[in-house]
Amino acid sequence: MILYTPLAQNDIFPMDLSEYDKIASVTYNGRTIHAERLQDGTYQIQQLLSSDPQDFLNTDFSPGRIIN
Repeated sequence: MILYTPLAQNDIFPMDLSEYDKIASVTYNGRTIHAERLQDGTYQIQQLLSSDPQDFLNTDFSPGRIIN
């Protein structure tokens, strides 16, 4: 099934409440991202929150990337 929608996947298919505790809004390189805190203290990028299309082309904000 393909859904053509501007909504995020989590808005359509919500996560368990226990998973929301792991996600934090973090400012990284001047941009706001949603990231999951990992056990070693680093973060894994889940989503970039930006209105600038050029930010989405920047590989520094790619989903799945590990940051300090």
